[in-house]
Amino acid sequence: MIALAYLNLQFFKEICIKELKRSFNSLIFISLCAGIYLPKLASANDNYPNRPIRLVVGFAAGGPTDVIARVLAKDMSDTLGQPVVVENKAGASAMIATREVRNSPPDGYTLLFSSLGMNVNPILLGDAAGYNPKTDFAPISNAANLPLVAVTAYNSPFHSIQDLLNQAKSKPEAVSFASSGSGGSGHLSAELLATLIKQKMLHIPYKGNGPALLEVMAGRVDFMFYPIIGIADNVAAKRVNILAVGTAKRLPQFGDKPTMSEIGFPGFEETAPWVGMLAPAKTPTVIVDKLYSAMNKALAKPDVHAQLEKLGAVVVGDKPAEFQAFLKRDYERWENVIKSAGVKADLN
Repeated sequence: MIALAYLNLQFFKEICIKELKRSFNSLIFISLCAGIYLPKLASANDNYPNRPIRLVVGFAAGGPTDVIARVLAKDMSDTLGQPVVVENKAGASAMIATREVRNSPPDGYTLLFSSLGMNVNPILLGDAAGYNPKTDFAPISNAANLPLVAVTAYNSPFHSIQDLLNQAKSKPEAVSFASSGSGGSGHLSAELLATLIKQKMLHIPYKGNGPALLEVMAGRVDFMFYPIIGIADNVAAKRVNILAVGTAKRLPQFGDKPTMSEIGFPGFEETAPWVGMLAPAKTPTVIVDKLYSAMNKALAKPDVHAQLEKLGAVVVGDKPAEFQAFLKRDYERWENVIKSAGVKADLN
């Protein structure tokens, strides 16, 4: 019995030694593979890009977001040595484009050129939006902001924001405001103002900024927050009057108009619709940095800067970490406003 037990022990010992050797050899093999393939992976990232890049825009061609994307794409193509091709995937408040990029490989060859709605849609729709703006993207840079201006009809009795606020305090919903639709930048900015003064104002949504502005000009609605793009012509034609601008500093073309901060609403400039570039989450840092560098180089060029300023855009060009921090603040701000004002998604 003792002899048999000894033989069994020896047999067990030999098996253990063989398994240890096999495991050791496997570790060596894995290490060799890592040594062979990891440098190649790093090299692939270092050689980025080596084929065309898709820049997906969630709006139709010709709009502000699309125009800015195309201005930057042209110059970035020269810097990166590969075409940066703008693709318009309009529909569902830009969610079609956003979902497509979210589901794309994180290799830097499919990018998103997005705007304010990227944060707002999930707040309004929850999981139905199909993406999480906090976790599904790697921010590259905020290209520019498109400031809003508070406007009334040229012959309106309201000559300042304070006039509006005094009227709003007289009774609930004594002041009406127009917007391009529920959940849009103009709507949310007016709701933010109402929240800050703790007074309810009457929201009248329209199908787009154009129809909304016509109602304001006709005096049927008291005011609205309108994108600065294209407003100068209406001011010159004495169709509208600007009460205040949503920028950090006064605008040269409207130098006599105060900023929202000047009249007691600091930080309002961050409510301006933004347009920026993002990649899918887990895109390597080296690729994100290359894209940021190319975009920043484009924004620094006088001709590019001039083109964006002509649109009324305020050039930003912040670093990836700065853009990420801004997006977090942006999300939290609108989440608070939407919940406080009881804003619902416009699904029509």
